[in-house]
Amino acid sequence: MTINKLSLIIFLVFISFLIACQQKEKSVGSEILTSVKSTNDTIQPLLVTEPVEHDTDDPALWINKNNLSKSLVIGTDKDSLGALYVYDLDGKIIKDKVVRGLSRPNNVDVEYGFNLNGQQIDLAIVTERFTNKIRIFSLPDMKPIDGGGIPVFENETFRDPMGVAIYKRPSDNAFFAIVGRKEGPTADGYLWQYQLKATLKGNVIAELVRKFGAWSGKEEIESIAVDDKLGYVYYSDETFGIRKYFADPEKGNKELALFGTTGFKEDHEGISIYEETDSTGYILVSDQQASKFHIFAREGDKRNPHHHQLIKTVQLAVKESDGSEITSQTFHNKYPGGLFVAMSDDKTFHFYSWKDVFGDK
Repeated sequence: MTINKLSLIIFLVFISFLIACQQKEKSVGSEILTSVKSTNDTIQPLLVTEPVEHDTDDPALWINKNNLSKSLVIGTDKDSLGALYVYDLDGKIIKDKVVRGLSRPNNVDVEYGFNLNGQQIDLAIVTERFTNKIRIFSLPDMKPIDGGGIPVFENETFRDPMGVAIYKRPSDNAFFAIVGRKEGPTADGYLWQYQLKATLKGNVIAELVRKFGAWSGKEEIESIAVDDKLGYVYYSDETFGIRKYFADPEKGNKELALFGTTGFKEDHEGISIYEETDSTGYILVSDQQASKFHIFAREGDKRNPHHHQLIKTVQLAVKESDGSEITSQTFHNKYPGGLFVAMSDDKTFHFYSWKDVFGDK
């Protein structure tokens, strides 16, 4: 082989190497850009509900276990002339189920299998802020079973009930309402917990069983969520973080975790728990003013079950979401991966599929 031929071969090999490097660099760059774009994309809902009259605040889900297509979404219309709106899975208002005449209903929650004098019924519970009461309705008929309302935070200077969540204790199926308020003590006792009991007349009453929960004193505590299966209660200490306690009053008032203290634009708001299994899944927390949701690990890690790592943050099309709820139920695959409902500050609720919210693992 002559020197000229050898030089030509070396030159061609060198050029091929440069082209390959450039192609690889472009490929890597494309992957990075795609990843960044995916993180920043605004996720659109599958549907937006019909609007309420005044001001949406918080949703809850009731799953009809006998007929999934007849499941309900219940949402508050927060006004002095407010209401509990009831929607079908297509976001349409079911007019004959709407409860009107509520004085600033704030947050709502749902639980299954309450023993009302031998009959198992499901409950929807809502805080009625301007009357300092909680209201309780049977599901799915939305009939009041509270004798006109149950007073909370009695004899307190600061009452104004806002957040509410129901805890059903697995060991004995006892029902508890955990209630938050507009303002309270900072060291302990911001939340009050009531055991719900049935009367012979077919109503539900509430007995105070404990006062617990610290408060930063910065904003307020509104959003509360209970994990029945793992036995924990979480609440948003707005502009400060998410606090975690035992939901069972018999396990004491020690704070188990404080997380999500950084990365939020302003208010920590709606909390919802996605159950992947009985012990694994995710905790979604609204970053209200950013219209984002921060997604944390539900189960913690091997060393510490109360270490809730941030998995990802997603941008949704909702406007300043206050309350939210989620289920892994797909409703005959109508909502792939499950249904996520988020309040939007335009008098509506947005329905998302979990697959769209979380994306591919």
